[in-house]
This record gives sequence, structure tokens and C-alpha cells, in this order.
Amino acid sequence: MLRRVRLLCLSDIHGRVDALSAVLAVAERRGYSKILVAGDLCFPGPEPLETWRRLTQMQAILVQGTGDRALATLDISKVVPKSPHERSRLERLSEVRTELGQLILARLGRLPTTHRMNLEDGSELLLVHGSPVDPFEPFCHDMTDEEMAALLGDDPADVIVCGGSHVPFDRMVQGVRIVNVGSVGEAPGGEGAGQGFSHADVTLLETSIAGVEVEQIAVPLGKAA
Repeated sequence: MLRRVRLLCLSDIHGRVDALSAVLAVAERRGYSKILVAGDLCFPGPEPLETWRRLTQMQAILVQGTGDRALATLDISKVVPKSPHERSRLERLSEVRTELGQLILARLGRLPTTHRMNLEDGSELLLVHGSPVDPFEPFCHDMTDEEMAALLGDDPADVIVCGGSHVPFDRMVQGVRIVNVGSVGEAPGGEGAGQGFSHADVTLLETSIAGVEVEQIAVPLGKAA
């Protein structure tokens, strides 16, 4: 019988444990063996600490996203906000830091920017928030193949699982399969930040010696999710 391994691939949870719970409920009904999370774990959502606890309890494989790096390293005292929105984000950053505490902030700061793993068919998967050239510069769904190729670098792996841009897609560029898993916590198409999001994105990646199959699912959320 053909051995299959199902990977649960997530990104951009942004501290929304309610949305995380919704996608996990769907994934658990389908079954999976490992969880891969392409960064932006805790900021700016309402439950950063519980989000971190859930991910670590499940022994998820985590890489660092832009928000994770900001939580761990940004010197707020040196940032001058240019708008009320930026001021609000900095205030929320400070609040999330307080809730997480220094130990977790240090762990966020030590997260790797990439993770590589071998798949059953002999190919290699690269988990990254953004892209191989720059872990914090994402592939976007509306980029041309040429624009995406410029972000592949010299050793991109066969399959790239990434996030950052919040819009899921599955594209082949120069022989590399780029799977952007979208966003759990801030998927576009909802009512906007602070007013709820209509759905959360989850990707199931099934691997076997026959190759890789990708299924991308939009999990409905209530208005208060």
C-alpha cells in the first residue's frame, strides 16, 4: 500500500486562536501527521499567548515571520509613528510583548527563518515566511513568473511552503512548486481588521513516492471570529 504523509500547512495566525481552532477542527477530521507554520504567529490578535501555547503543545514546526521578528527585536522607542494606525500598532506591539513575557519573546527571536525537510518522493520542501531570497519578502498571487523567479535564489528546494501575503495559491515557477498557504488570522475577504474575517485558510499537503498533492481550504468563520 502506498504510504502517504499529510502535512498541515498554516501561516499568518496573528494571535487569533479562534481562527486557529477552526482550521484545526477541519484538519483533525481529515487527519495529519505534522504541522508546518510559516510565521506571523502572535501579533496583533487578541490571544497571542494562547496561540503560542497551542502551537508549542502540538509541536508545530515554526519559522519566523515579520511580526515575530518585530516582537522580538523592534526598539519601539526609536520608531516615530506617521499615522494613527501606526501609533495603534506600536501600542498593540507593546501590549503583546507584555502578555507573552521575555521567555517567549526570546524564543520568537530564536526561531529559524527557514526549515527544510525531505519528502517521500525524494524531493525537498522549504518552509519560509516570505521567499528563499528574503525570508521577509513574500511571493504574492499577482506577481508574474519573472517576479517570482527573482525571489527563488540559487537553492530554492522543489516545493516552497510560504505565507506573508495572506492570499493562497499553488503555482509552478521554473520547476519549483510555490504553495502560499494564505492566512489563518487575517485572510482577505472579511470585514476588515478588528471587525472579523469571513474565513481562515488552511492547506493540506499530501506526500508519497508518487509525488505531492495540495488541497487548499477556506474554513468559514462567524462574524465574531
